[in-house]
Amino acid sequence: MKDFIYHVPTKIYFGRTALDHLGETLKSFGDRVLLIYGGGSIKKSGLYDRILAEGRKYHLELTELPGIDPNPRIQSVRQGTALCKEKKIQVVLAAGGGSCLDTGKFVAAGACVDFDPWEFFTRKAPLTEALPLVTIPTIAATGSEMDDGGVISNMETQEKLARFAPALQPKVSFLDPELTYSVSRYQTACGSADILSHILETYFNPGEGMYMLDTVMEGLMKTVLKYAPIALERPDDYEARANLLWTSTWAINGFIKSCQNQVWSCHALEHELSAIYDITHGLGLAILTPRFLEYCLDRENVDRYVRLGVNVFGLDPAGEPMAIAQESIQKLSAFFYGTLGLPSSLAELGIRPEDFPIMAQKACRTKGGIVRGFKDLQEADLVKIYEMCL
Repeated sequence: MKDFIYHVPTKIYFGRTALDHLGETLKSFGDRVLLIYGGGSIKKSGLYDRILAEGRKYHLELTELPGIDPNPRIQSVRQGTALCKEKKIQVVLAAGGGSCLDTGKFVAAGACVDFDPWEFFTRKAPLTEALPLVTIPTIAATGSEMDDGGVISNMETQEKLARFAPALQPKVSFLDPELTYSVSRYQTACGSADILSHILETYFNPGEGMYMLDTVMEGLMKTVLKYAPIALERPDDYEARANLLWTSTWAINGFIKSCQNQVWSCHALEHELSAIYDITHGLGLAILTPRFLEYCLDRENVDRYVRLGVNVFGLDPAGEPMAIAQESIQKLSAFFYGTLGLPSSLAELGIRPEDFPIMAQKACRTKGGIVRGFKDLQEADLVKIYEMCL
């Protein structure tokens, strides 16, 4: 296993009383706050009014950037960056889903540079400084509240690109499971698929891992398998929502990847789908992941599949390894498409197979013509995986 450094300096307030500390936290960073949110769900849930009340209590000057889209756009980042400079913003507050949080990260960074923030992605422009970022996630999905990366889409160029840097790490995040009660059944399902994908991308990685981290990942996956169905049937079940929200955070905050060779193949595939078709990220991952695992399965890596089947899905370890591996993939598919009720094919979403070659090419373009993940994949391999999803 490889050496590693683990340092995640985000402070977390978790639970029903988490927001009691919001005003004092924002005040500690400054008086001028940019509030970033999406389509108005924070107003329906009462979160917006709570934020305004905290602002009045602590004499904060709030500037708003509403209307953040799913698969957040570079246009919103540009708009937020301009507001930060115009209003001399001192702290960014992002409240909502992962799209709002990712937007907040690059707004906070863009406010500190004199170039177009899209250059963070296209030319890997230096990203060493950012305004303090405070987040309030309202869905268990991306885990952006405790990691140092984000993904932004450019609809003009049909690109969806990621960037990671310590400066993007939120300073403080407030996790109140009750804020996720209003999340729709569909988005709860997509969020659960997103969480599982984050764990599986790390679980199925090349090289030697660590037994302790494997057992942690298996526990996280079993948590999603247990509590996602409960949240679907009883949206206001606090225990279910709390477990999903905390699992979402720990699936991607860097802990489980500590000594792993971290290359996420399914995310590379899904980003190209979202870039062209603007589909829900978690849904794309749910369709791709079982087919990716099926395509990569061979006699050399079958033990990893067996471990998943036995330790997560409770399969009999006495079975033939390849049979256990295949049943593991079937169990995962059944969870995505049966239990969660998500569409099982790209055809159902209107995805055109004629776009597969260009998507495969883009997925490989920044990686030396190959995706070096759990199994090295070239463009032709990616096209075949897309085709398996039809």
